[in-house]
Amino acid sequence: MGLEYSKELTEEQVNEFSKSSGFTKTQITKLYEKFMILNTQKNGRVSYQEFLNIPELASNPILERVISIIDKNNNQFIEFSELIHTLSIFVVEEKKKERIDFVFKIYDLNGDGFISNGDLFLVLKSMAGDNLKDIQLQQIVDKTIAKFDKDEDGKLSYDEFINLTKDFKLDELLYYELEI
Repeated sequence: MGLEYSKELTEEQVNEFSKSSGFTKTQITKLYEKFMILNTQKNGRVSYQEFLNIPELASNPILERVISIIDKNNNQFIEFSELIHTLSIFVVEEKKKERIDFVFKIYDLNGDGFISNGDLFLVLKSMAGDNLKDIQLQQIVDKTIAKFDKDEDGKLSYDEFINLTKDFKLDELLYYELEI
């Protein structure tokens, strides 16, 4: 849904967002107010840089990757509709598959539907920083791929990723009760 820039949402927009996301109307209104605070350019959308300037998020090593996944139309900005859709994945209990899909996309850097050895290495490297030497990290990646790559094609498919994550119930770890 395209959203014309406005300091306030119309009742129709609030209803539509509530219906499509599972958030209450009050939550939608409060989220929009917070979104507009982030919108320093006052253009109705938040740039990647505006997100990167948020102190609580700035130290997240995969923030840029997460933002790029939220940005469905790839215009380098996050619109309110994109943010609401993504947030709903993590606060609506029934959206378990979408939570797993989101995390899979973090690791599938080139969007080919697989997590390659290189994809996994680069994401883990961004998270580990200098805490592990590249050789140590590569050993972890190689062992992970070897253990969960059931069809032995050198990469993890979506189903293999599901198998990797099921023991620690990733969908439950990512579920969050939003208090606004």
